Amino acid sequence: MVNKILNSTYNILAALGTEANFLHTTVDTYINDAKNENNSELVEVWNTIKQDIEKHLQMLKECLEAEVKEGELR
Repeated sequence: MVNKILNSTYNILAALGTEANFLHTTVDTYINDAKNENNSELVEVWNTIKQDIEKHLQMLKECLEAEVKEGELR
């Protein structure tokens, strides 16, 4: 028996992976590059983006948890 997941559940999982990957592998490099170039404005921009991604991840996690509780995750 093959279990399928809903498109919306797949989309949440895909977005979680993409956002988490950028957060954990890329954005800190960009922040450090801006720091090394003494570009405080760009450091601020990247830090804001990092905070936004963290918020996005939390929102997606909450959506996934809701789907699990509602039994929509199959």
